[in-house]
Amino acid sequence: MSGRTVSITSRIVFLVCGLTTLFSAFPYVMLRGEGLPFQSEWVVFAVVLGLLGLFSVLVGVVPRSLIAKACRRDRDDRQLFSAPLKLVGIFAAIGYLVALVAHFSPHTWNVNPQLMLAVCPMYVVKMTIDPSPETIFFLLAPMNAAVYGALGLTLGYVWLALHQQT
Repeated sequence: MSGRTVSITSRIVFLVCGLTTLFSAFPYVMLRGEGLPFQSEWVVFAVVLGLLGLFSVLVGVVPRSLIAKACRRDRDDRQLFSAPLKLVGIFAAIGYLVALVAHFSPHTWNVNPQLMLAVCPMYVVKMTIDPSPETIFFLLAPMNAAVYGALGLTLGYVWLALHQQT
């Protein structure tokens, strides 16, 4: 793909991941810890999701020159969008699989709900309602993949900013 195509595709993916991550924080904020079957520090989950979402949205909309300046790269560097986009894809695939494992895990595993909330943000929906497998496959797992994608995006740009250009 050409550099412009990668840039446009990356920005769209970053924006979608960021908006989905911000949307995923709403159940935590709306519940305010009520209705969860255990005492939880729900604020931590909402803040982390909010920060990841805001960062992803910002990277999706700010000019390329600001991103390049923050990463100490040339504005035309191919890695400016391609390296974080690869991490978004890898993390999104992992996030999708984590959501499937979280939903289809047997009840005999006695999984700690607080751990599952940290690993799978959409687990809060499974705890409050019992979604169908179709809902998991086509709505909740892709949303979890987008949250993981936002995490991959953040880590990708942190790596670009800290890694010396060769």
